[in-house]
Amino acid sequence: MRPSIARQALAGAATVSALVLPLQPPSPVDRRAELVDLAPFGSFPTITPEEASSRAEKGLSLLFGSGAFGEEPWSPPSNAEIEDVDAADSSMKATEDVQDDSTTQAAAAGTCDANNPNIRFEWRNYQDTDRAAFVAAIQCLKAAPSAGSPFTASQNRYEDLVSVHQQMTDQIHMVAQFLPWHRYFVWVFEQLMRDECGFDRAFPWWDETLDGGNFAASPLFTDAYFGPATAVTADGQGTCIESGAFANTTLHVGPGTGNSDHCLSRAVNETLSATVSSSFVNDCNSRTTYSDMESCQELGPHAYGHNAIGAVMAEVSSSVGDPIFFMHHLFVDHTFRIWQNADAARLTTINGCADKASPCTAVTMDTVLSSMGLRPDTTVGAVMDTLGGFLCYRYDH
Repeated sequence: MRPSIARQALAGAATVSALVLPLQPPSPVDRRAELVDLAPFGSFPTITPEEASSRAEKGLSLLFGSGAFGEEPWSPPSNAEIEDVDAADSSMKATEDVQDDSTTQAAAAGTCDANNPNIRFEWRNYQDTDRAAFVAAIQCLKAAPSAGSPFTASQNRYEDLVSVHQQMTDQIHMVAQFLPWHRYFVWVFEQLMRDECGFDRAFPWWDETLDGGNFAASPLFTDAYFGPATAVTADGQGTCIESGAFANTTLHVGPGTGNSDHCLSRAVNETLSATVSSSFVNDCNSRTTYSDMESCQELGPHAYGHNAIGAVMAEVSSSVGDPIFFMHHLFVDHTFRIWQNADAARLTTINGCADKASPCTAVTMDTVLSSMGLRPDTTVGAVMDTLGGFLCYRYDH
């Protein structure tokens, strides 16, 4: 049986207190860094900025085929697929017209003083002591026991998060709930840090557009924090991370849907990181419908950010194994919030496909978002407004 939340919180708080001092990198070793074959990790499917600008985006949530995530290459939608999306959108509108009170009740769960929300600070605006406490809380999760079933491959509390993402991959990517689900998932991560590891600071985020083309120089990738953004080698290999807060980490969930021990590795490609630009983000956010914006962001800046860091981060199912995953998805959520801020109606409407069936099921504000028991299930409608309900946060800019 897992320790009670109260006991874990006390133990976690002690762990954080012990770790908020500047983290010392491990002693250097007299050997070459271990290299990693990148073949098992694959990559996220992408759309280039030029394709995003020139191609009509209607129906992009169906562009990925009807199989499991990543099994089929990106291809333009057929007329039948576009008709499926039209039907789904019509179904969504009809459903919204007759919705019961469940969405309203879900969105109202928890209270938020919109004049005094939690602030998420860009890493450059985040105090050094807060940075150290944030990283230490992740270390605390990595030192805490797993909940066990249904996370059978997980060997610590952090890997429970990895397992959720791995097991739900096909339900949360290339579908319309991609952005709301990952917003909720970041919140689940935050609550585990607060409830079980005593983290009591503001939360950070990472503006990747400031580092596009030079991720390696980002202030996150230092020996005090997330370790180096090691470049892909000349012969196309990754490198096990041997310095920083997560040095010499063995991962047990993944790659892919399988599970085998492997190191935390990176293989940074700065050509890809340069694509994570403000111009690409702004182009996606210029789309007026949710489904067009979502698909552009998912295949665009989101996918390039994963692939640019490479290795573990480029593997769709278990990319959470690299803790930089959450900093990346805080960036993705920031871009989503910017799009929402442009029109208040975007806080209460959504369109697109909730699955890859043909015809697909329309996403609605009542579509359920699950974290497999890490925290209670919620709905799309409950997380659309970050200043409403239980989320209660905004970004510093």
